[in-house]
Amino acid sequence: MTTTTPAATIAPPADRAPTAHRERRKPSARRRRSTPLTIAMLAALAYFLLPLFWLLVASTKNTQDLFNTFGLWVSHAPQLLTNIRATFTQDDGVFVHWLLNTIVYAAVSAVGAAMLAAAAGYGFAKFRFRGDRAAFNLVLGAIMVPATALAIPTYLLFAKAGLVNTPWAIILPSLVNPFGLYLMRVYAADAVSDSLLEAARIDGAGEARIFFRIVLRLLAPGLVTVLLFTLVATWNNYFLPLIMLNDPRLYPITVGLASWAAQAQNGGAGASSDMLPLVVTGSLISIVPLVIAFLLLQRYWQSGLATGSVKQ
Repeated sequence: MTTTTPAATIAPPADRAPTAHRERRKPSARRRRSTPLTIAMLAALAYFLLPLFWLLVASTKNTQDLFNTFGLWVSHAPQLLTNIRATFTQDDGVFVHWLLNTIVYAAVSAVGAAMLAAAAGYGFAKFRFRGDRAAFNLVLGAIMVPATALAIPTYLLFAKAGLVNTPWAIILPSLVNPFGLYLMRVYAADAVSDSLLEAARIDGAGEARIFFRIVLRLLAPGLVTVLLFTLVATWNNYFLPLIMLNDPRLYPITVGLASWAAQAQNGGAGASSDMLPLVVTGSLISIVPLVIAFLLLQRYWQSGLATGSVKQ
């Protein structure tokens, strides 16, 4: 009579052991949840979304409802379309001029600042010249200087050049982006391979052709990042246009809506009790182009998130 040992009876097959081990690990992976972290993320989500929700709700109200109804809920008679129509027709449609001015200022500044930052960052990352470290340290120091501290000197400089009360008074200062240059320098150091540049030079390509045909494509995610940062900064810029521009037709949205708010509060010329809803509705309209720009350009971020993460 043959007998089987307990070890032979109890031991599972070799091919099933890893499966059982994985099954034992799955519940532990599901249990790795942090309640405080979830609460913190929900609080951060509410912090960012509640102001936008309030802005959307407030844009559906008239002046009386803005002060007499709950701030986070619509009134009994929403009038969003009426407020939008009144915003675009107020003062002979000056809001349209402000919107177009802001689009031009922000678009030209963003594209120009991104290209300059990409060229300078690529130069600092891949070329060596006398004083390069000192120049880059100077750029790092410029990051620490707030833009408002440079507004008055910039105004005096542009007044000497005769550029005050012109679109160039808003565009030219926005082209200088020290943080964007630093970001592109760090990104270009890893994204652009030295061997690729040498191969292009051996094939007879000039430096300008290498930059525009090869380097810019490799720097696309970083380029879009600088472009969006500059776009948002120029779009929301208030102090510089306030001191540079005198003609209301040249105002961006920020200064234009501030002038409407001042009229509503001080009872200036042309002010009425319905000005405050127009300011709120205009603020809502002003964020729509930024949302569209982010949605259109975010795919460049997603395509560059894994750049350099895998070595082959």
